[in-house]
Amino acid sequence: MELLTPLETLCRIIIRARENEAQVPAQDPDEDADNVDDFDDDSGAGALSTLEDELNDVEEELRATLDDLADDQLSETLALAWVGRGTFDVSEWDDAFAEASDNDPESAIDELLDMPLLASHLEAGLAAFDYSCDGVGQLD
Repeated sequence: MELLTPLETLCRIIIRARENEAQVPAQDPDEDADNVDDFDDDSGAGALSTLEDELNDVEEELRATLDDLADDQLSETLALAWVGRGTFDVSEWDDAFAEASDNDPESAIDELLDMPLLASHLEAGLAAFDYSCDGVGQLD
């Protein structure tokens, strides 16, 4: 398979996805999510707000990069993530790409951003087709 999306672009998405995954704070299942940032003292609770702002910046940059892709490139990116995740096999590429193409761009972006381990899935999807980010840009 020949990529529709430049490998450098896919590698940049992987880098940003990794940054996004690294910044997601662990959620305590016993903690009330609605009250996490509701502190009235000087305990440093504002640090959570700062982290959330940084999270939003990385996610917004990743969303903007995905939004800049042409529709067929976005479909390819989603299909690669599905192959890397094991939803589709390499031999089912045409089916994966067709199903990804059925998504409107906003839904495809949302699915990618909501995908746990997006960076790993994209790397595995690329590897399934003998592509690698080794030696590309910041991944040296």
